[in-house]
Amino acid sequence: MAFHIPQKIAQMTIDAGLRKSNLPLRSMLILGFLGGAFISLGYLLDIRVTASLPEEWGSFNGFLGASVFPLGLILIILAGGELLTGNMMSVSMAFLGKKISLQKLLINWFWITIANFIGAVFVAYIFGHIVGLTESGPNLNQTVEFARAKIDHTFLQAFFSAIGCNWLVGLAVWLSYGSEEMSGKILAIWFPIMGFVAIGFQHIVANMFVIPAAIFIGQATWSEFLGNFVPVFLGNAVGGSIFVSCFYWLAYSGELPPSANNEKQVRSNQD
Repeated sequence: MAFHIPQKIAQMTIDAGLRKSNLPLRSMLILGFLGGAFISLGYLLDIRVTASLPEEWGSFNGFLGASVFPLGLILIILAGGELLTGNMMSVSMAFLGKKISLQKLLINWFWITIANFIGAVFVAYIFGHIVGLTESGPNLNQTVEFARAKIDHTFLQAFFSAIGCNWLVGLAVWLSYGSEEMSGKILAIWFPIMGFVAIGFQHIVANMFVIPAAIFIGQATWSEFLGNFVPVFLGNAVGGSIFVSCFYWLAYSGELPPSANNEKQVRSNQD
C-alpha cells in the first residue's frame, strides 16, 4: 500500500490548501453544502445504529456509533466536498507556507462555514424532522441526549473539547493525503474520526446537525446553539491550525521541496 512520508504530506497539504482557497465561490458553496450534509448523514447513521441498543452494553454502544460516523469524512475526501474543520488545517498550512494571504484564508473559512451549516440543517430538517428519523421513540431520545451533551458544556469545556476534536480530524485529513489508494485513505480517516467520536469531543459541523435536530423537536433553542457555536468554532480552529498545521510546519518547513504551485499560477489557470 503506497504512502508518503510526513514531509511529503506537508507539501501536499500546502498545495491542497492553496487549491481550496482558490475555488470559485459557486464551487465552495456546492462542495460546502455537500460537506455539511455528508457529516450529518454520518451523525444520523450513528443515532440510528445506537438508539435502540441495550443500555447494559455500556461504552460498547458508543464504540459502535463511533465506528459508523466516519462515513461523512470518507464521502467528503473520496467523493468530493469541503469541510470547515478540514480546511482549518489545510488552508492554514497554505497560509503558513506563504502561498495565500490571511484574507483568503478567512474568506474560505467564512463561505465554507455558511455552506456547511446549510447542508447540515438540510439533513436535520428534511431527514430528521420531515421524514421523522430523529423524532420518534429511542431515536428522539438519542438525538436529544447527544445535543444536550454538547449544549451543557461550559464555554471552556466546549473550547478545549473542540481542540481535541480537530486535532484528530485534522490528522485524519493529513493521513488521507499520505495514501495513494482509496482503501488506504479510508483506513487513515476511520481511526482518528472514530476516536474523536468515541471520546465525545465537539465538532462544529456535527453540532450544526444535532443541535438543530433537537431544536426542531422543541428540545433546544437557537440561542443555545449560538452559545455552543462560538467556543466550538474557536476550539476547532486552534486544534486544526495550531495542533496540526503549525506544529508540522515548524517541524518540517526546512525540509519541504519547492512547490510547483503558487497563488499566481493557480489564479492564471482559472482565467
